[in-house]
Amino acid sequence: MIEENIDIQTANGSMNTFVVFPEEDGPHPVIFFYMDAPGKREELHDMARRLASVGYFVVLPNLYYRRSRDFYLKERTPEAMDVMFGHMATLNAQTSQTDTQAMLKFVDTHAMADQTRIGTVGYCMSGPIVMWIAAQFPDRFQSIASIHGANMATNEPDSPHLMAPQIKCESYFACAEIDKWAPPEDIQKLEASLIMAKSNYRIEWYPKVEHGFVFPQRAGIYNAKAAERHWERLFSLFERTLKTK
Repeated sequence: MIEENIDIQTANGSMNTFVVFPEEDGPHPVIFFYMDAPGKREELHDMARRLASVGYFVVLPNLYYRRSRDFYLKERTPEAMDVMFGHMATLNAQTSQTDTQAMLKFVDTHAMADQTRIGTVGYCMSGPIVMWIAAQFPDRFQSIASIHGANMATNEPDSPHLMAPQIKCESYFACAEIDKWAPPEDIQKLEASLIMAKSNYRIEWYPKVEHGFVFPQRAGIYNAKAAERHWERLFSLFERTLKTK
């Protein structure tokens, strides 16, 4: 596979980004990989490689680039968590639109990327992001996936669940049974909005697992069986929406 560490220019600066894709038989369908709160890191690079290994052009940006090019929450101390939450607080629907617009411009001009077939996956804090960008660019995305997405229903006017009427593509939501960031009542609001919008969606509960269960390095939380189910669902979603003509 080909790996590139590049800077994508956005309206707010240089967004350092990991890109990985198969060496042959391109152009390939595109997957935008939006990171979880602890930051862009090698663990996520490995997950991007797994997607690329089955035929995708994967773009994994550092969403904290406005404040840090290399933040990674190595230890969950109160001080480090405060820094992480500070970074998170700077992200919203507007920054998501700015960053995704730049990512779309990048893949539109890359010879190995098929810009007509784009899907996304967002983990944790990026569950809302995949909802926002699918609503902001409804004609560009064929599918979105939110994996233990946090804060999917809020009281704000741009709450992710309120985006459902603007989203045209198929969506998948993996929800951990034990997740204070996505309690059942939030997911119920999300589903009600998706039903009202007559959206093509699937919400799936993962029993007896916690927020972050997909990450191999999340000690005490990673659940191999559930993580493999999430990979099965992603491969199925992207095969169906990005590779089937």
